[in-house]
Amino acid sequence: MGDCTHASAIHDVEPSSLDGCPECIAMGDRWVHLRICLSCGHVGCCDSSRNRHARRHFEITAHPIIASFQPGEDWRYCYADDVLLEPGPVPAHRA
Repeated sequence: MGDCTHASAIHDVEPSSLDGCPECIAMGDRWVHLRICLSCGHVGCCDSSRNRHARRHFEITAHPIIASFQPGEDWRYCYADDVLLEPGPVPAHRA
């Protein structure tokens, strides 16, 4: 694991959606896995998804750190530093 210089961007956030990737839903499209922005709570689809909405959110907002929003996963990733981070608390997943 490398160094991340963006830990201050991590906040206690509420997920923007519990139903999936809002952008994909609006487009009538599908996603593979979900990611949550730890700066604002935006939920978006992963890089393996066609639309890559989580990465697009980073490119638009510069919010650097995401976490997996998949049940049972607790990893984090910093787009800005291109580094996988130590596991940490992630906002509640859908029931």
